[in-house]
Amino acid sequence: MSNIYESAEATLGFISSPCLTKVELRVACRGISDRDALSKPDPCVVLKMQSHGQWFEVDRTEVIRSSSSPVFSKIFLVDYYFEEVQRLRFELHDISSGNNGLRDADFLGAMECTLGQVSVTDTHKKLVTAEELSGNDDYVELSFSARKLDDKDFFSKSDPFLEIFRVNDDGTESLVHRTETVMNNLSPVWKSFKVSLNTLCSGDHDRELKCTVWDWDSNGKHDFIGEFQTTYKETMKAEQEGKCAFGFIIQIQWECINPKYQMKKKNYRNSGTVILNHCKIIKMYSFLDYIMGGCQIQFTVAIDFTASNGDPRNSCSLHYIHPYQPNEYLKALVAVGEICQDYDSDKMFPAFGFGALIPPDFKVSHDFAVNFDEDNPECAGIQGVVEAYQNCLPKIQLYGPTNIAPIIQKVASSASEEMHTKEAMEYFILLILTDGVITDMADTREAIVHASHLPMSVIIVGVGNADFTDMQILDGDDGILRSPKGEPVLRDIVQFVPFKDFKHASPAALAKSVLAEVPNQVVDYYNAKGIKPKCMTDYESTRTFSP
Repeated sequence: MSNIYESAEATLGFISSPCLTKVELRVACRGISDRDALSKPDPCVVLKMQSHGQWFEVDRTEVIRSSSSPVFSKIFLVDYYFEEVQRLRFELHDISSGNNGLRDADFLGAMECTLGQVSVTDTHKKLVTAEELSGNDDYVELSFSARKLDDKDFFSKSDPFLEIFRVNDDGTESLVHRTETVMNNLSPVWKSFKVSLNTLCSGDHDRELKCTVWDWDSNGKHDFIGEFQTTYKETMKAEQEGKCAFGFIIQIQWECINPKYQMKKKNYRNSGTVILNHCKIIKMYSFLDYIMGGCQIQFTVAIDFTASNGDPRNSCSLHYIHPYQPNEYLKALVAVGEICQDYDSDKMFPAFGFGALIPPDFKVSHDFAVNFDEDNPECAGIQGVVEAYQNCLPKIQLYGPTNIAPIIQKVASSASEEMHTKEAMEYFILLILTDGVITDMADTREAIVHASHLPMSVIIVGVGNADFTDMQILDGDDGILRSPKGEPVLRDIVQFVPFKDFKHASPAALAKSVLAEVPNQVVDYYNAKGIKPKCMTDYESTRTFSP
């Protein structure tokens, strides 16, 4: 694998903590061998980090079709701790066409290093390099279109896409964004996108930005159409001043130039024009901004009481209450709950069970209150949840099936009500502890897609030694989750973790893995909704211009 990754870079951006920085990792590959003689690979890189001897996925790049030397536009964002040895593993996979998951992909190889090595690596000799950036967390939302681009195809029109590069101090270029390809169109309108100002210009508003337009080809040999240069400062100034003149809307545009044509053709003007349609500066708030601004985390627990757990009176049961050793349900509950309770001011947590026959009529229920008080299912603190769980075990009969859609819908209902109130800002976290593969997958997918529009996250911990392969479908890390009707999730809100991976690890390691995505999910929801922390005032730098 040593010759697969020949080019990659990382960028560092400082935040307020003196011992923690944000690291942006960019990955490129060269010379990937073709396993299929008839086609080039469709590569994707998965980034994993090591914790307590286990590798856990952080994120993955997009899939680039038919390319042996891809440059990925996806940026990996990780926390950097000087005092820790943070081990990284970059895995290269060949994703077959029409499939974005890894289950059927070909594993091509991997490269391992530490984040510390990333920070001191020499650009031209090593695999990963680092660049320190300013601490600007703002984002800019941009939208581009083009007109009258050169036609590079004989039997159809060009299939254009746009790439934006940041020109670094040493003259190298870093890919900032690659648009989607608009097929068979010489005047494409590309989708709007957001990029941090750190990524776009390293905090230097005069830094050169190089923009190139290409005609996409299925063989990976894209045809160059043209290029132009600008800066963030120039773009914003032109946007502001050119918004309106003499009562007319003026669009900012650049000539797309092909240098070879410019030298050879006497009457050459350009290869088309690229237009800036929309530019919006977005102030990005952090997880702590929202927490300090009064956001409350509403933590709810749901416990699996299906018969597959075994008779709680039997020491082999996953629900067996040992006098000295907590079972896996209790370990997971306490590890995660003790973190979440710090962000809930009243420390009152609803706790529900599913898959059991409950008194008095012993009918199966998939969302009953563990304390048997349907009007007030809340328990006082994590210890209250533990006691309610232990007290209910002798009173119920474990049954089935394993349906989790009802409990997701119940919490989603509360989250939906919160959306329509202005008195408080609440974000809901549902922790589901289960021992087996769920039986209502279609309804669960539907419930998660609906919940992705709400201030809500779902954490699923798989207890026991069952095969949880199908559970990965619910976690958006392995492709886009869709409802049975084909509607995609608005955002990834599900994190699945098998407890068996942490049997010999500390509770803190489990909690860290389970809760790793929650802060970003909270921030993504409120920022996407344009909701500011309640104690925050408007920032003068938050401006919107739209020609």
